[in-house]
Amino acid sequence: MTLAAELEAVAPGQPFRLGLKQVLAPGWHTYWSNPGDAGTPPEIGLTLPEGASATGFDWPAPERIPFGPLVNYGYENAVLLPLTVTPPATLRPGDVFTVEAQASWLVCEKVCIPEEGVFRLDLPVEAAPRPDAALAADFRAAEAALPRPSPWNAALGFEGQQGALRLEGPALSPALVREAHFFPAEWGVLDHAAPQPVRLAEGALRIGLPRGAAPLPPGPLRGVLVLTDAGGTRSAYDIAATPGALPAQLADAGMLGGGSLGAGSLGAGPVGAGPVGAAPPLWRAMLWAALGGLILNLMPCVFPILAMKAMAVARLSGAARGAVRGHALSYTAGVVLSFLALAGVMMALRAAGGVAGWGFQFTAPAFVAGMGWLMLAVGLNLSGVFQVGGPVALGSGIAARGGHLGSFATGGLAVLVATPCTAPFMAAAIGAAMLMPPAATLAVFAAMGLGMAAPYALLALAPGLANRLPRPGAWMERLKEILAFPMYAAALWLLWVLAQQVGPEGLAAALAGGLAVGFAAWALGRAQQARGGRGRMAGRGGAALALLAALALLPPLAMTPPASAGTRASAAEPGAEPWSEARLAELRAEGRPVFVNMTAAWCITCKVNERVALQSDAVRDAFAERNIAYLKGDWTDGGPAIAAVLRAHGREGVPLYLVYPPGGGEPAVLPQILTESLVLEALPPG
Repeated sequence: MTLAAELEAVAPGQPFRLGLKQVLAPGWHTYWSNPGDAGTPPEIGLTLPEGASATGFDWPAPERIPFGPLVNYGYENAVLLPLTVTPPATLRPGDVFTVEAQASWLVCEKVCIPEEGVFRLDLPVEAAPRPDAALAADFRAAEAALPRPSPWNAALGFEGQQGALRLEGPALSPALVREAHFFPAEWGVLDHAAPQPVRLAEGALRIGLPRGAAPLPPGPLRGVLVLTDAGGTRSAYDIAATPGALPAQLADAGMLGGGSLGAGSLGAGPVGAGPVGAAPPLWRAMLWAALGGLILNLMPCVFPILAMKAMAVARLSGAARGAVRGHALSYTAGVVLSFLALAGVMMALRAAGGVAGWGFQFTAPAFVAGMGWLMLAVGLNLSGVFQVGGPVALGSGIAARGGHLGSFATGGLAVLVATPCTAPFMAAAIGAAMLMPPAATLAVFAAMGLGMAAPYALLALAPGLANRLPRPGAWMERLKEILAFPMYAAALWLLWVLAQQVGPEGLAAALAGGLAVGFAAWALGRAQQARGGRGRMAGRGGAALALLAALALLPPLAMTPPASAGTRASAAEPGAEPWSEARLAELRAEGRPVFVNMTAAWCITCKVNERVALQSDAVRDAFAERNIAYLKGDWTDGGPAIAAVLRAHGREGVPLYLVYPPGGGEPAVLPQILTESLVLEALPPG
């Protein structure tokens, strides 16, 4: 147990968070504010300088912890219980802000041990707060686990010892919710160990709530609703509903009996019994996926790969039908199998409790740097610095004789580079796929791969189309040299993305790696031109050493502290504030309309939308005239808080655009491709 602060230095009058950080041995647990059938919650008392103030704990959503016939509510492994401290505005830089705390808690396994501790933090006072980078991840995880305001209408009723909670609103459907449980804030008002049968229909969720021994509160029954999606991601919501009589709509469809849904319901049986089967039909999701994959070829992030595709198509001119068909099939197989591999990795990470959405690999700085170096190597190859004579993945040999492995690898590379973009239809397809059983998920991703490969796959079905292309000639060498420049542009873009993720230090390491890749390409080219064996050996050895030096830079890149997400999100766009759940709730409480832009530095579609639509004078003027707050969330590092918002709206990747109306209500979700007129039409009137 430690007392942690999110800041290394505090600023006068500016609130900051402390947290009681608990790291528990395997098999042990501690308790939530309502401990359930047994236990007691942690308590803390603070001694602060005069003029300072503090809140109580903000409680992350708990877990059910069975023990024999009992069920406790609490935490296992590790948890950070945050609270907010406001230092006095009279502090001056150079002072020391001292926090003293006495805390007590109970930890239990087969036996329970009451413990207590005394803590002290001496925090320097500076003109501006200075974050503690080592604890930033702990506080982000704690914030992501806190319950959010419920966006749904709630009704609660009891009849004798049986009751039910009904929620109504969007995002409540068998396609989006796998499990649900209500944790009451008051001890004993519900039977903690009793099952809570759940029924789902489109737009409605009902939970059976068996009564406990304690009387119901005179006012609203408060608690936390925890929902789990099909990918295993938990999200929590504050619920407050005044108990009344048990209306018919709460007791219908076998709600209290634990049986299956009635024939007229759109649900698919009890939540938690397995994957819910009322997701969109598989054929519809596959159709969306195929259309999205086809449109993906027109998205900006795929432009660099068009260089390799163009060379492949040009080389097929005049080739035998069998060769044309073979290369087209090899490329298609590379695309489809790469989509399946991405789906498998995403499902595995989600099953392990990680955050993995569309484009998740670009949240890893080492991957971004490696892709940038690969794009540089492709460009140098196309520029003639070195030659590829066999079937490799660098691009120029993708349609050469015997280069079917190169065509296959080009398809795989196209998929990896395409993932920063989300085309129309793709968001719905991926969101549905990740809520389906594994076989159906793989089928949807395979359809997406077929859609992306469709233009090139046509050559397999009609290889005679290649005969209509210009005949091979000297023009192909010039085209190859020209097409090197889109690859250089892609490398520069990836380095820019990396700079947003890890700042100047990480960028310096990536530039050094790029220099090593350039030297390796030159050394390999010299070895290919050498006439003697010594020259070839020296060139190849130099190339190998340079590549090893570049690869040695990847682990340090992965460990470089991330740049500030809030600064990234708002610095480049005047009028934008960094998104957070707290800031969104504050603005909505004021009754202001809010426009939310979920983006990432590696999402080219996001950047194009911002340049074309969101940064136009007409849209900025509309924001100002109609008093619309603009919040911008940055998912460059793949944080869990934004991932939860994406999934709550059926998305697995950015961009996501939400328009919250003034005075409350559900947000409108805009398409992934924006125009100025589309945004203006979606904004609420002034």
